[in-house]
Amino acid sequence: MGDKRITVLVVEPLKECYTKEICGLKEMQALVGGLIEIVPLSDTEPVIAVLNEEGKLLDLPYNRALTDDNSIPFDIICGTFFVAGVDGEDIGSLTPDQIARYKKKYDNEIIITVPGPEKPRTPKKEKKHHER
Repeated sequence: MGDKRITVLVVEPLKECYTKEICGLKEMQALVGGLIEIVPLSDTEPVIAVLNEEGKLLDLPYNRALTDDNSIPFDIICGTFFVAGVDGEDIGSLTPDQIARYKKKYDNEIIITVPGPEKPRTPKKEKKHHER
């Protein structure tokens, strides 16, 4: 991951996608809110999703479904992620065509969830003091 500026498509929960120029690992981590994980988005072109690797563990909000090349969902991304290209072994810019296609795809596949019931809190047990 070099220090060159790249153009990516940012996908936030419940929002339309937008493009952004970023540079370096620190900006990537800041964008997704933690350590990054890279997931290929296609078997036929060099496009990846860069997401927070602990998104599900941190209970980040559901965002978009990961689908295969036949649009069959196989997972859900939690938290903000971005779509990028692949430049050799580095993360690279998306082409204008890729930006348009993935923006159209993710702007039309927003996942809306409702909060589940609040988890009951177990009261702390009071310590009993016994006299002798």
